[in-house]
Amino acid sequence: MKNTSNRENNAMLDLDRPGVPSESERELALEQAQERERAEKAKRGRLLWLAVGIVLIAANLRGALTAVGPVVGRIKDDLALSGAGAGMLTTLGLLAFAVISPAAPKLSRRYGAENTLLVGMALITVGVIVRAAPYSALLFAGTVLIGIGIGLGNVLVPALIKRDFANRAGLMTGIYSVALTLVAGIASGVSIPIADAPGFGWRGALGVWGLASTLAMIAWLPQVSRGRRERGVSRPVVASARPWRSPLAWQVSLFMGFQSIIFYVNVTWLPELLQDRGMSPGTAGWMLSLMQIIGLPANFLAPVLAARRPSQRGIMAIVMTMLLVGYGGLLLDAGTGPLTVAWVLLIGVGAGASFSLCLVFFSLRTRTASEATELSGMAQFVGYLVAAVGPAFIGFIHDRSGGWQTPLVVMVVVVALAALFGLGSSRAAYVSSASVSAPNDSTGADTK
Repeated sequence: MKNTSNRENNAMLDLDRPGVPSESERELALEQAQERERAEKAKRGRLLWLAVGIVLIAANLRGALTAVGPVVGRIKDDLALSGAGAGMLTTLGLLAFAVISPAAPKLSRRYGAENTLLVGMALITVGVIVRAAPYSALLFAGTVLIGIGIGLGNVLVPALIKRDFANRAGLMTGIYSVALTLVAGIASGVSIPIADAPGFGWRGALGVWGLASTLAMIAWLPQVSRGRRERGVSRPVVASARPWRSPLAWQVSLFMGFQSIIFYVNVTWLPELLQDRGMSPGTAGWMLSLMQIIGLPANFLAPVLAARRPSQRGIMAIVMTMLLVGYGGLLLDAGTGPLTVAWVLLIGVGAGASFSLCLVFFSLRTRTASEATELSGMAQFVGYLVAAVGPAFIGFIHDRSGGWQTPLVVMVVVVALAALFGLGSSRAAYVSSASVSAPNDSTGADTK
């Protein structure tokens, strides 16, 4: 009270000096500036730790599955599985992605995105442990649990980026995509060396990924506490989009599906294809790893460049051309020489860029975090249902044809379909109605 009186007295003394701030006004302005600085520093700290958590979650959204491809031949031999049966190891995970994706936005609204993501990491941890148990049925059961956990992360992380990094969505999507792809590539490369280590085998090579998901759970706990506090603050209800009625949302969803077929067919069958052409198992595993790691610059740059322009059709055309040339090269080249390496690298760059473009579409084609969550849920439900057909179907065609030429023709067709829906997804439009917009979001014409 005394300080307040002094400020008022000082203000009265300064009335005869118009335009000159009084001492009390200067003190108040200084206090406000310091408070803003403290708040800004605290916000930067929260966002930095959130970014770390997102990166660690991303590290668990592919590795447990991409580790399977290099050892799929050993799994087939050990469990007497057919090509289609071995393909089901990937297909079951994709089906789990699809089934959980529509439920993820609802779980997020009810329990909070932070809590739901923590449960997702726990499911991956349990699934990895179950899958490594010495019982054949548990191999598939664990794969389903892993798929559900990954599916929750697939849907909710892009929505978190839209919510907390709205002005840097392209940059953060690039970081997220790079982390996801880098660990996926490492998982492919180290599977054979781990499996060859004494006492590990293919079960041990798959089981070690429980350590990564446990680390992500620990690092994510502060976000759970923050999410609980924020849910205690009432927020205005924003009408949600209805992406299922939007042709643009369907294009994004089908692009998600066909680019996912490309990725999961690669991680399931590329090592087997290269081994059938004479490459050693270890080298074939590292080729899969190289294919994913070489795409890292494209993973990062594609969403950053995409976020700077209203339409992404030029970027999409370049990316799809790389994929067509890569698969066309593998189709025409039956060897494993330098040209084969070039084809694999082109596929890696194209697949990496197409994946990160799909992720950034969840932000660029919507106006709010709520809409991004809904579009992400729809796209990953439809997309992974489409993608689930890929690995098992390619395995079936390989079994029937006895070679890789026919499966590669199918993959060229898949790339052409991905290009069709990718170009449609790249146009400057929103999936939501024009009446639904966030106060701070940019506006634009909607073309549903």
